Amino acid sequence: MKKILIVITGILFFTVSTQAQRYITKSGNITFFSDGPLEKIEAVNNKVNAALDSQNGMFVFKVLMKSFVFEKALMQEHFNENYVESDKYPVASFKGKVINISDINFKKPGDYQAKVTGQLTIHGKTHPVKTTGTFTVNDKGIKGKSQFNIKLIDYNIEIPSIVSGKIAEEILITVNIDLKPLKQ
Repeated sequence: MKKILIVITGILFFTVSTQAQRYITKSGNITFFSDGPLEKIEAVNNKVNAALDSQNGMFVFKVLMKSFVFEKALMQEHFNENYVESDKYPVASFKGKVINISDINFKKPGDYQAKVTGQLTIHGKTHPVKTTGTFTVNDKGIKGKSQFNIKLIDYNIEIPSIVSGKIAEEILITVNIDLKPLKQ
């Protein structure tokens, strides 16, 4: 009986400790900004799924491309049909790691610099990304913020010559996530 109690206690302890190490969101925010010579274009996506394992630093997010919202409906239509081909490539994703995870104290409120490296997939093409960001730890979870640039050519996103002055060749990506502890 004593051995069974020890095993059950061990299983409960393991379950509770692993829950506190994983954080998720289904309502993260990603924006992209194109500062072209003739026009500034911005789109926002508030339906970003993200997960972070604070134990090993694994970090992933997925973005439904059709969830990007533009100021002008025509821009949104062109984005989905002509540029990122959302029907053919419906999801963009990132799979990577916080490489300085040991520098972040997830039990102590505060701001921590995070160094992230991984693979970003857009439009069926994958390229390495290396960036820094900030994790703000509080009693409700973790807020993450980062910015980085991508080149459209790296992801085979072609800009027709007729609109080449409107769309920048390099796009600024901003990630804002509010991660909550995973409850199982």
